[in-house]
Amino acid sequence: MPYQPRAIDQALLALLPEAPAIAIEGAKGVGKTETALQQANHQLFLYNPADRIVAEADPMLEQLPDGTVLIDEWQNAPATWDAVRRAVDRGAAPGRFILTGSATPAAGIDSHSGAGRILSLHMRPMAIFERGGQKPSVSLAAMFDGDADISGTSAATLSDYVEAIGSSGFPGIHHHSPQLRQRHLNSYIDRVIDRDLPGAGYATRKPDTLRRWMAAYGAASSTTTTYSGILDATTAGDGSQPAKDTTAQFRDLLTSIWILDPVPAWNSLRNPLKAIRLSPKHQLVDPALALTLQRLGPRDLTSQRGNHLLGPLFESLATLSVRAAAAATGASVSHLRTAKGLQEVDLIAESFDGRLIGFEVKLSVSVSDADVRHLLWLRRQFPEDVVDLAVLYSGPVAYRRPDGVACIPLDLLGS
Repeated sequence: MPYQPRAIDQALLALLPEAPAIAIEGAKGVGKTETALQQANHQLFLYNPADRIVAEADPMLEQLPDGTVLIDEWQNAPATWDAVRRAVDRGAAPGRFILTGSATPAAGIDSHSGAGRILSLHMRPMAIFERGGQKPSVSLAAMFDGDADISGTSAATLSDYVEAIGSSGFPGIHHHSPQLRQRHLNSYIDRVIDRDLPGAGYATRKPDTLRRWMAAYGAASSTTTTYSGILDATTAGDGSQPAKDTTAQFRDLLTSIWILDPVPAWNSLRNPLKAIRLSPKHQLVDPALALTLQRLGPRDLTSQRGNHLLGPLFESLATLSVRAAAAATGASVSHLRTAKGLQEVDLIAESFDGRLIGFEVKLSVSVSDADVRHLLWLRRQFPEDVVDLAVLYSGPVAYRRPDGVACIPLDLLGS
């Protein structure tokens, strides 16, 4: 299958001529290796014992051929991270190393952070606009510049968005039949529990308990439910629950291997708001995993069994798209909720120099005045920082309202 371009390609191409070492990090299966291979001249696959021996026999990385070298799954030989850092200190040329990894080194392994030497890019599963469907017509980068053309017509219907939620953004899963796709998603969760977490230094003594906690977390997608609330939902048939410190360990380890991908709370240090909630908004790395953990399929989202998850997982899908588009420009993504819940902005994209774009996500084919009231409040609070506002919705047409808010069908937003 030919390579499907990703938004992060833009950031990689922009940074390679200047940065000696770039790490592409993210969960297993998001496409890190294929993306890195598009730019690499040589490869070391450290899951391969032969390549690992080569890397370990050259601790200074001085015998590698010229050009850009990909060191894939570097955590299988953690000393290579420090070797790259030392090579940068010795004056490695721009574009010399690309590292890919899906986990931090196991507990007890000492490794320098690489700060100041190794740039990090976070890669996620494919957003809608990366899946080879309709070409997006609205650019997030242009929105930051203040000159976005808000136009275009989408053919996507509710059933298309339901399918996009269930089909997964993992490149190796997305193109399969629904039956095979479901098996792959279940296997992905199993491998997280019985291989990836042990590889990160955690022995899963009660895998069923961990899976129940992950299911409770997935059911809280796109909410700021407290972790104690998620714990309360983690019950066995006999009503028993895991200990609080056990679930805290679940949370930290699943975050370290990029399976949990919460959206942090936003608060401007330049002009801080009073009485703002700092709780993250819960997201799994892929909304299809949240659906699978509930033992549901895409069709269930429009039935009584699963329609309570349709809105939250549509927001998860939108979050994935905004994050992918933001990664191309180096922007961050967060959410805002005031202490009493009177104002809430689903997503805020923030550029490195503090420009803001506020997003509301609405599973609706139309946008009302009520849908934009929190966005307009954000603009009133930060008139010099907010450069655009938008509602991502399931309707057919991209247009700008008289109040300046852009209404964008979700599948038309790109980088």
